[in-house]
Amino acid sequence: MRFTLKDYQSDAVGDTLRELADAREIYHGARKRVGSVALTAATGSGKTVMAAAVIESLFWGSDDFEVVPDPGAVVLWFSDDPSLNQQTRHRLEQASDRLRNRLVTVEHPFRYPKLQAGHVYFLNTSKLSRNSLLVRGHDDANTLTGIESHPDTVPFTFWDTLRNTIDEAGLTLYMVLDEAHRGMGKNSSDTPTIVRRLINGHSGVPPMPIVWGISATVQRFEEAMSAAQVEENRLHLRTVTVDPVRIQESGLLKDDIILDFPAETGDFNTVLLRRGVRKVKALSDAWAAYAHAQGDTESIKPLMVLQVPNKPAPAEVAAAIDVIRDEWPELEADALAHVFGDHTAQSFGAHSVPYVSPERVQDATYIRVLLAKDAISTGWDCPRAEVMVSFRPAKDETHITQLLGRMIRTPLARRIEGDNLLNSVECILPKFNKATASLVLERIMGNNLVGGGDTGPRVLVNPKLMTPNPAVPDEVWSLFESLPAETLPRKHANPIKRLTSLAHALAADRFVAEAGKLAHERFHGVLNGLGAQYPNDLNKARTDVLTVAGATLHGSARHGLRADGSWTEEADDRAIQDAYRHGARTITPDVARTYIDHVSAEADDEDALREAHVRVAALAMLPQTRPALDAEADKLAKEWLNQYRVAIKSLPESRQSLYAEITAMSTDPQLISMALPKNRQEETKRLVGDAEQLLERRSLHLLADDEGMFPVGKLNPDEVQVIDVEIGHGDMLAWYRNPTGGRDSMSIAYQDRHGDWRTLRPDFLFFVDTDSGVRASIVDPHGSWLPDAIWKLHGMARFAEVYGARFHRIESISRIDGELRVLDFTLPVVREQVLAESDARFAYDRAAVAY
Repeated sequence: MRFTLKDYQSDAVGDTLRELADAREIYHGARKRVGSVALTAATGSGKTVMAAAVIESLFWGSDDFEVVPDPGAVVLWFSDDPSLNQQTRHRLEQASDRLRNRLVTVEHPFRYPKLQAGHVYFLNTSKLSRNSLLVRGHDDANTLTGIESHPDTVPFTFWDTLRNTIDEAGLTLYMVLDEAHRGMGKNSSDTPTIVRRLINGHSGVPPMPIVWGISATVQRFEEAMSAAQVEENRLHLRTVTVDPVRIQESGLLKDDIILDFPAETGDFNTVLLRRGVRKVKALSDAWAAYAHAQGDTESIKPLMVLQVPNKPAPAEVAAAIDVIRDEWPELEADALAHVFGDHTAQSFGAHSVPYVSPERVQDATYIRVLLAKDAISTGWDCPRAEVMVSFRPAKDETHITQLLGRMIRTPLARRIEGDNLLNSVECILPKFNKATASLVLERIMGNNLVGGGDTGPRVLVNPKLMTPNPAVPDEVWSLFESLPAETLPRKHANPIKRLTSLAHALAADRFVAEAGKLAHERFHGVLNGLGAQYPNDLNKARTDVLTVAGATLHGSARHGLRADGSWTEEADDRAIQDAYRHGARTITPDVARTYIDHVSAEADDEDALREAHVRVAALAMLPQTRPALDAEADKLAKEWLNQYRVAIKSLPESRQSLYAEITAMSTDPQLISMALPKNRQEETKRLVGDAEQLLERRSLHLLADDEGMFPVGKLNPDEVQVIDVEIGHGDMLAWYRNPTGGRDSMSIAYQDRHGDWRTLRPDFLFFVDTDSGVRASIVDPHGSWLPDAIWKLHGMARFAEVYGARFHRIESISRIDGELRVLDFTLPVVREQVLAESDARFAYDRAAVAY
């Protein structure tokens, strides 16, 4: 893979591979039962990247996911849109360096009687339509008996190819149903659609062995698969669902979606188009400044998308281009392009605008303004598209949200820590007003564009940029940067892989010379120690490697089968190599390879090398081996991260983000420090009727407007009361409304009712002046009636047990019987009482005091 998978992507890939392996085993079993698996994840989550990792693992196996290759794997990638297939192929090539020569677009003439193992074939609906040359003559009711029609120059149809592939015992055909909610319906005569014919089988073509649906909305896929059962023989194993919270946490999606629209009636196309141009120019400057600060030679070139109606008036588009060039005179001549259905240059007045294929837009950074109509295409996304101006009327809110959904990926595939401006996408709607803009809001919050609630991007209307408050003392900022926070543990963390990644990073940044070699020396010491500690167990395992055991069965008509005894044979080199490969997967191939070099360094004969392979295979069979290696990997990683913690903070943000990701690759919460917030966008007004009303504000927030104030009007009454009480104490220097994601957010790991790790982000940090200097407090007003309340209280209790001494107060607040009550987690007795309860109300009744 060219890309490093995000944690949620890695988990989804591992889960999908396990389900596909089960489906393959069931299909090749005695009953030969066909199956289906589904993967669902929100728009922008990187489903194609996940698919590339799955396909690579099917073809070549994977040590990371502990799967062996399927030598007969064939993938048929099916969608109802040839352009979508082309874009998918392009993105698979970008994601995987091993798949490039294995991707085949099915075209006429297709001369293969069977699909080849280890290849991905792209097919779309039109290729299987009745008049397609690929299938002409197959199941044709109009063909006279005895007169067969086949595709020109090819003596078989593509349906024949599919039948031969499915019938081949050594092959397993996986059908990927891309955007699985499309193309599955029934027509008026109840004739199966092409998709359903593929799934069900027909006219001598067997049903598809394994169907893998990939979509943002998988419900209709599951319903259609249920309706398409072949004599109830198709088994749906599982839908692998990616948690939208984890997608947002990863930084792969923008944090904010900004909506701008006029507050009065009139024609504001020109005014708001100029606003959009100024926005994209400001973003260009911000990205250039960021690149300079990070020492990067190249900067992100943000793109503005101008969305026009399906039949745009040439004069209106020409006028828009005039406005763009007037507002942005330094724009290059070739900086405008379009992605209309007409794949030719379009003339608008004196302007000629060339066509660009959608998949090229992201890499064609000279294009700064893109003209589009609908959602461009189903699979298109362009992370550098950060401003959209839509000339669509209010009735087209669906087209607007579809296109906006293709613009929510972050340009660097990571969050720019603390910089809300560079973590947002802007949508400007000249033809909308308050009422119609609410339709866009509803669609954004109600569909899979965002996760809804606190799980996805915030949607803000005409926000204002908050910047660092000059009234906040420097001591507060210094303390903020040193506060402890926690990572979200990984379900399938691999300590050896984590240490290897850390070693590569430390060596690349010249902190530890030959860090990888040092790490492997520690592993070699562990393996040597295990051999010395468990000599008898190792000798037994060695004997198992060197012998092949079996049994003899004798059958007769009178007595049936009976065992005549067991036997052993000396293992040959092939058997030893097989045992070694199995052992290498246990301790990782890299550790196995370097350990062989370690134990056979002084010998140069074949017998010594053979003995080294036997020793690796035997050591891997000991149940103590992998836990001991994992423990040593965790120990050394902790040592290095602690030793170079300060030095890492001096690195560019991209490197800091890498170390943060490596730190989080653990099954337990890990300590991280917070990043300073640089800015944040917040709404400062609300519409009451037809009038705008300023939201309530408070002073001393870390980020503030030009007057040193921060809006609190969107907080609930209890949260506002807490702020006022804390300000009223008189010793407060600053406060901070904790955001819902990023390293500028205080994060505490907790386990939910199912034992799965989640992230708690307390509402507030308060900074106070004490006799011992500036101290920080965590205060979280969170209703005791909420279903996650007790589990979050448990998480705060555990966090306070570990890090309580570094805070002034750690408190949770809830309104109980009309009064605010507080749990003080700095007190051991409170922590003990809370952890003993399974209901938040009982915890407050037992341990809380008046706030």
